[in-house]
Amino acid sequence: MSHDPYPHDLTYPWQPPPPPPPAPRRTDHRTPLGHHSDLRILRGAYRRRRRVATLTALGYFVLFLVLSAFAPSLMTAGAAPGLPTGLLLALLQLPVTWLAIALYERTARRHVDPLADRIRRQSEIDVRRGATR
Repeated sequence: MSHDPYPHDLTYPWQPPPPPPPAPRRTDHRTPLGHHSDLRILRGAYRRRRRVATLTALGYFVLFLVLSAFAPSLMTAGAAPGLPTGLLLALLQLPVTWLAIALYERTARRHVDPLADRIRRQSEIDVRRGATR
């Protein structure tokens, strides 16, 4: 057990006051990039785009499977001469998937990519600012 020769809880007239605590370091007013709220927004935007695209393609396929299992009369009925509805719906699976991909790309370019570019530029500024210190 160490004994403090100058107990700080007692005040003696000959004892100098304890030194003041060091002043807090002034930090940059911006948060570091790793904790930036834009990153959370970016992750959420990508997540929403993936979910919409995936649920569109898979939802159509599940609808096709459900109709095949529970509505065979609808699937065998003719949509056009010589073309059953089931075959038409199966052939539409590919365009629906392409549509989901195209919508994903379009919304990503319009909403997500500008945010990613802004974060990228800001991180370059942060790196340069850190290198000059």
